[in-house]
Amino acid sequence: MSSRNKTTATKGVATPALMPKLRFPEFRAAEGWDADALGDLANFVNEKVPLERVALENYVSTENILPNYGGVVKASKMPATGSVTRYRPNDTLVSNIRPYLKKVWVADKEGGASNDVIVIRAKHSLLPQYFSCTLKSDAFIDYVMTGAKGVKMPRGDVGSMKAYRLLYPSKAEQQKIAECLSSVDELIVAQAQKVDVLKTHKKALMQQLFPGDGEAIPNLRLPEFKNSGKWAEMKLGDIGRVIRGASPRPKGDPRYYGGPVPRLMVQDVTRDGKWVTPRIDSLTMDGAKLSRPCKAGTLTIVCSGTVGVVSFLAVDACIHDGFLALIEIDESKAIKDFLYHSLSTLRLQFEEGATHGGVFTNLTTSGIQQFSIKCPSPFEQQKISDCLSSIDDLITCENQKLESLKSHKEGLMKQLFPSPTE
Repeated sequence: MSSRNKTTATKGVATPALMPKLRFPEFRAAEGWDADALGDLANFVNEKVPLERVALENYVSTENILPNYGGVVKASKMPATGSVTRYRPNDTLVSNIRPYLKKVWVADKEGGASNDVIVIRAKHSLLPQYFSCTLKSDAFIDYVMTGAKGVKMPRGDVGSMKAYRLLYPSKAEQQKIAECLSSVDELIVAQAQKVDVLKTHKKALMQQLFPGDGEAIPNLRLPEFKNSGKWAEMKLGDIGRVIRGASPRPKGDPRYYGGPVPRLMVQDVTRDGKWVTPRIDSLTMDGAKLSRPCKAGTLTIVCSGTVGVVSFLAVDACIHDGFLALIEIDESKAIKDFLYHSLSTLRLQFEEGATHGGVFTNLTTSGIQQFSIKCPSPFEQQKISDCLSSIDDLITCENQKLESLKSHKEGLMKQLFPSPTE
């Protein structure tokens, strides 16, 4: 089955060997890599075991595999009945719902996986550590997405996966590559933990710096404000004007779309991004007149899908109708930076106050106007904002280091693996 790619000639046409751009010194004179279908190099495990034989700690579903190759967390629950796919140490588990989320985990124990998780086990030609590197890659995920079926909840096609052309050298070179990439993975994990610690610290601090439900004074107050009395409670609509984004119709009409005016989309926003820049969509000048132009620094709130994510607009742009924006803020009542942090604590309240429709969740303009915000004096607001913003700066800095490590690994993999298309 193997296609050892030494330079050969078929009907006078030379076929170049598969060679990576970057190779460890001891393998520079080695022959070209092999290339075979994934289905020939690995078993797609279908061994079923009853749920009674699986503990919650060993149960893996698409829900508790973390995105971006982030590992797994303990499952919150298990199905009441049925069976699961048995997995073993060194098996690679791939979530088959929305593959673009990159939920791929290499098992370090034995357990059971839900039917939405594909369990793949390397055969004798591949070292498990090397095999997992090839599946925990954007090249594999991109390939899976080309055969995925469905729009809202795309699923990978197992038959297509089995046809994936997997490249591999000798086992000695596989070992070297796996060790190299594993060392980078360890750095990425350690850096991600730093970011998580900072986020956890900020979350705990915010719970102390803002009053809880039914309270008017926070548990933790900055020293100069200990005797400043209760915080005032006011509705968001009394602090500023709430507007909703708009989308020109018909969608995609070249009269309105594809011009020079950036438009903020929900996909541009992350849960942790304080400042967001439109990167996906744009409008013509005529399209902008039918949308909702906003100035840089406008406070935006996602009102459709994952509601309640709060961000500042980094540039002048129009906003999609999946956003609400708070404008004309009376800063004698609440400064914008304080509102950002305050609204970030109300995520659960946003979700409870939303109206549910289909697979999306919507937060209405009238609903957000009625949200109650507790505010101290603008001077105390500024001090709280300065404190939390300093942590935001640290989180941003550590996040940039994390992204740099991920980019380094991605670039390294492009060098360490041959490109079958070149």
